[in-house]
Amino acid sequence: MLRVPSEIAADQFESLKIQSPGLSDELTFVAYRSDVYPSKNEVFFEENAVIYVLEGEKNFTNSEARVSIKKGDVFFVRRGYYLMSESIDASYKSLVFFLEDKLIKDFVNQNLELFPEKRGSQLDNSTLLVLHSDEKFGKFAESVLPYFKAKSKYLNQFLKLKLHELLLHLMEFDNSNELRGLLQLIYRGEKEDLGYLMKNYYLKPLTMKELARLSGRSLSGFKRDFQELFETSPATWIRKKRLDRAAFLLKNSDKNVSEIAEEVGFESISHFIKLFKETHGKTPAKY
Repeated sequence: MLRVPSEIAADQFESLKIQSPGLSDELTFVAYRSDVYPSKNEVFFEENAVIYVLEGEKNFTNSEARVSIKKGDVFFVRRGYYLMSESIDASYKSLVFFLEDKLIKDFVNQNLELFPEKRGSQLDNSTLLVLHSDEKFGKFAESVLPYFKAKSKYLNQFLKLKLHELLLHLMEFDNSNELRGLLQLIYRGEKEDLGYLMKNYYLKPLTMKELARLSGRSLSGFKRDFQELFETSPATWIRKKRLDRAAFLLKNSDKNVSEIAEEVGFESISHFIKLFKETHGKTPAKY
């Protein structure tokens, strides 16, 4: 599993970073890769992302949907998505813009006239949003590339302008207004439903801090709301659910212990075996 943008390697990607008031660390704003991308990889998006395909084609898949994107397509990925990415050919190249929630909220706040208060139908959290760009957006993407080679002393200011320009371009060819609705949801900062969140993420190797952030809560708020809903702690609930799933797979699949441990979110096989034996009285192999 690759976490992006935090695990983007300097020797694999070129990237530009942006610093914004109120944000403690530099944020990866845009990343570009020109060599052959791994043919298949599971990716966890830590930030909202806009993927613009420069060349080639790629498939993205989650538990509910599969999309194919090709040259000229723009793919908006919400923060917290797990997707399996698969390159169709070796020519695949893309620009990936990462948009931290605060940056999107600042954009919406500065352009409230573009976001009428009237709310449309409830958006499906599982929606994978693909937009078809136009010639103007291609020119915009080209305007970003020179900054990778000739760094400006005003780079931070230029990138902030590019962020706003990026979102304005996307809204211009967002004919269904789905992107506008997503940006409004992020701006309002609504909390995620914990039942839905845990159903989709309890098998993923995420930290409590990452789960809390995905839920739109502080870590303490996440633990408090979780306790009220499930009447137990997040760690206890997740451990039980993972071990129950493992027991089911051991009896009903041909997968080995190592494969099952990985599938149910344990990165350490020895830790998985220890917890399983404590819960079920037998090692996974004997079970």
